[in-house]
Amino acid sequence: MGSSKPNILVLLTEQHRGDSLSCEGHPVLLTPTMDRIAGRGVRFSRAYSSCPVCIPARRSLLTGQFPSTHGVLGYASKPWSGSSIADELSKAGYQTAWIGRDMHQEPPGERCGFETTILSGMRNPGNPYDRFLEGNQPEGGGGYYGSGVMHNDYTARPFHLPENLHHTTWTVGRALSWLEDRDRGRPFFLVVSFLAAHPPLIPPACYFDRYLRTGVPDPHIGDWATPPENDGIGLGQSSSKVNLTGEALLSARAGYYGLINHLDDQMNRLLNPVTGIQRMTDDNTAVIMTSDHGEMLGDHYCWAKALPYEGAARIPLLISAPRGYGARTNSVVDKPVGLEDILPTCLDISGVDIPDYVDGRSLMPLLRGDRDAASSWRRYLHIEYADPRAFHALTDGKEKYIWFAGDGREQLFDLKNDPGECINRADDPDWAGRVGRWRRLMVDELTGRPEGFTDGDDLIAGRPYPMIME
Repeated sequence: MGSSKPNILVLLTEQHRGDSLSCEGHPVLLTPTMDRIAGRGVRFSRAYSSCPVCIPARRSLLTGQFPSTHGVLGYASKPWSGSSIADELSKAGYQTAWIGRDMHQEPPGERCGFETTILSGMRNPGNPYDRFLEGNQPEGGGGYYGSGVMHNDYTARPFHLPENLHHTTWTVGRALSWLEDRDRGRPFFLVVSFLAAHPPLIPPACYFDRYLRTGVPDPHIGDWATPPENDGIGLGQSSSKVNLTGEALLSARAGYYGLINHLDDQMNRLLNPVTGIQRMTDDNTAVIMTSDHGEMLGDHYCWAKALPYEGAARIPLLISAPRGYGARTNSVVDKPVGLEDILPTCLDISGVDIPDYVDGRSLMPLLRGDRDAASSWRRYLHIEYADPRAFHALTDGKEKYIWFAGDGREQLFDLKNDPGECINRADDPDWAGRVGRWRRLMVDELTGRPEGFTDGDDLIAGRPYPMIME
């Protein structure tokens, strides 16, 4: 390898629910490649996005910081500044690359310290994927959105172009080319960033057909949830409120699961190459698979992200460390962890000191099964999102308390016995003590925040809550 430091491969999907893995016990979805990463390492069953939309979530991954530290609290952006995970690993001798879906930072095309970037995205100048399609699609193909299924829609259909032109396939192809041409005198830190499972829900036909054939599970509908007016008819395909039933539900979920199944097969091209030089082995490469946030997928009459519920906020996180690091295999950790923990974990794996600006914690002690680390782990993770939905949530992975900052509504869910969050316990007299405990923890969490969410004793609703904290 030319170095004693291990390679680090991050497989970053987009809008991928934490329950959408077959190793999570999903009733129909097939993800054998992701399952293999979990089998060779650890699955973190309570991993969350601390601000479940793309821009702040990716900034947390890049900086190791909570949203309240890096200052992006919603679907907004500010110019990139400071150090990133790529900066820290570059100083340690790593060759760094980000390939695929862009980092969603400002300005468009921002490299965030990476030595090599191949960035596709609607705002990215000279989008290389668009150029690839222009040179390879049939006449009149219309590009990635040529089918009319657009980037936030619940409608779904098979990909209208040949499978080799799909964004997922293109991303893996670019990553394999980079691996072939890289500097073998240095270890690599490579992020392979996928557009899937973000809509458009257009997997190749064989994957779409598979889940039409198997059927799909019904959405979770809470006793507190209300359907949209007129069942959502007339609100458009990208409405955040839906009532998906029948063919609409089957197609939406078949398209979503099909995208993930296709992702899984393409990941296998990276992890199990059958031709050419052996690129990665269990001895020289750490593999991390995760996502920026989830997708409501019709749960509680909701579509897309930016909500505190499990569908939107919980994400997959699988880590396989190289042999010799003492990490367990085929294990599950149920501690509350987040994207902020990936940077310090990567630095720990590579033997690099963790900077003081980092909020997250290395997950390596949990991978090794360190009991002291487990007993002293954070009690809960804070999840938040600013205007217009304005919420704060705390979860220890067993319960979840939600406070809506706009109107002061509260919800409490017993995740252990009600993983679909169908029963709101906030007004249940038998749960009053638990609600009070979580409310007190939220007051402590928000004390000192500039928005004035609390006076130190009570939570104060209706305070201004901008998406950018200066």
